[in-house]
Amino acid sequence: MNLSTILCPLDFSAASAGLVAYAAALAVASGAQLRLLHVCEPQEDPTGQRPDDTVFAPCKDRMQALRTAAEQAGVAHVHTGMVRGEAASEIVAEASRQQADLIVIGAHGQTGLTRFLMGTTAEIVLRTARCATLLVRAPLQSETREPAN
Repeated sequence: MNLSTILCPLDFSAASAGLVAYAAALAVASGAQLRLLHVCEPQEDPTGQRPDDTVFAPCKDRMQALRTAAEQAGVAHVHTGMVRGEAASEIVAEASRQQADLIVIGAHGQTGLTRFLMGTTAEIVLRTARCATLLVRAPLQSETREPAN
């Protein structure tokens, strides 16, 4: 499989840095460009107004830090984007727009009833994306290791 474009959607959770490292390693190994994407779910304030673009302001620093990490890992071409919308549909749409060969997405999120009724973003992307999708499971708290002394 030739990879020229890898899309890595991010939610800025604690697992995001590890996900970017994984996607960056794939991009370096294949020579692909890496596209980092954050989707901000639409929300309305109590008056019914949609927030303006200031909703992205707190995300810009986080995105820049993850972009820098990918560049430091050796990825030659890193692109970033932030959009507003429903996460799964926006990820799939961006993959189509960018003609992504692979989506590298974190597998964590809802549990219990919410997951049963709606599915996770990763599951929806896996079912609906037209390109290959790689689910990267975030380590469980019990799996994290303390450094040896």
